[in-house]
Amino acid sequence: MTRKLVEVMWPALVANKILNKRLGSRNFVADYPSSTDPLLGITNDDQLSLSTKSILNDHSDTQKYKVFVSTWNIGGIAPDEGLNIEDLLETCSKSFDIFVFGFQEIVPLKASNVLGSEDSKISTKWNSIIREALNKRTHQNCCKDIENDDDNIKQDLKKNICHGNPTQQCKAPQDFHCIISKQMVGILISVWVKSDLSPFIRHSSVSCVGCGIMGCLGNKGSVSVRFLVHETSFCFVCTHLASGGKEGDEKHRNSNVAEIFSRTSFPRGSLMELPRKILDHDHVILLGDLNYRISLPEETTRLLVEKRDWDSLLENDQMSTMVVVIMERKKQQRRDHQHGVTELYGLAMV
Repeated sequence: MTRKLVEVMWPALVANKILNKRLGSRNFVADYPSSTDPLLGITNDDQLSLSTKSILNDHSDTQKYKVFVSTWNIGGIAPDEGLNIEDLLETCSKSFDIFVFGFQEIVPLKASNVLGSEDSKISTKWNSIIREALNKRTHQNCCKDIENDDDNIKQDLKKNICHGNPTQQCKAPQDFHCIISKQMVGILISVWVKSDLSPFIRHSSVSCVGCGIMGCLGNKGSVSVRFLVHETSFCFVCTHLASGGKEGDEKHRNSNVAEIFSRTSFPRGSLMELPRKILDHDHVILLGDLNYRISLPEETTRLLVEKRDWDSLLENDQMSTMVVVIMERKKQQRRDHQHGVTELYGLAMV
């Protein structure tokens, strides 16, 4: 009886997971532009679009921005309360305008997490850690200014702005705000921009592709985000591909890549002018736990590294086959469009 019950429940669980994923796949978490409270809003791309007046700029001007991108497979371990990621973020450098964080396995990839609804507690915790690290300098400067005020004013400011406790969320103006945070099972991508840049961010959107169990669940796959900075489109693809070093595992990873580039899509916008597919964007960044390997015995690989024989290593790098898959997808995309598509600019991998 128990076995029959399991057999009946399994398809129902999978169907329910797929349906729920589709219903909420366009939603993401972000800071409201007009709110000082962190990560309050579950929104979509339409709600964060700005008025035409706020985005008009001189098309002859070229703005230069620096982007920080990182990826980390956490292995299903929740972050400690005192975790300090300042060294990872290079917060001592104020030269970065956009921070993009990719995580894999923020929760253990067990059946309850894969088939159940996403637990936002862990992603919220990671976003709080990121917020504290990115805005720590602002908080310190705020508290320093308060110390220079009169005693009565000082107490009121500490109570109202800093809660009297530096470890709690500071209500002072923040250097960085979260424009997109999206989780799919263990994959999390979180994008943060400088406050003075956020008015020029438009058309934020997300697209999730599950390539795991039954070829559709989110234990493997990608969470992609896109947005426009001024008139330039960016797409960041956070992935967790199939693992394994056995024969056939590389093909499985390549199949994941092909599925991600084929199935990922974004809204075209009310005027149908926005990029829809990954390779339609001006700049594409691929990051994540790709699981590709060097197709050589470990001893041979180590020997080639000692000899600095990079050419031989590159010849056996499975990543090269992934590039072929992407370029084949690009050719197919060209064939699919009657009038061709924009050339691929700035594809990078982390």
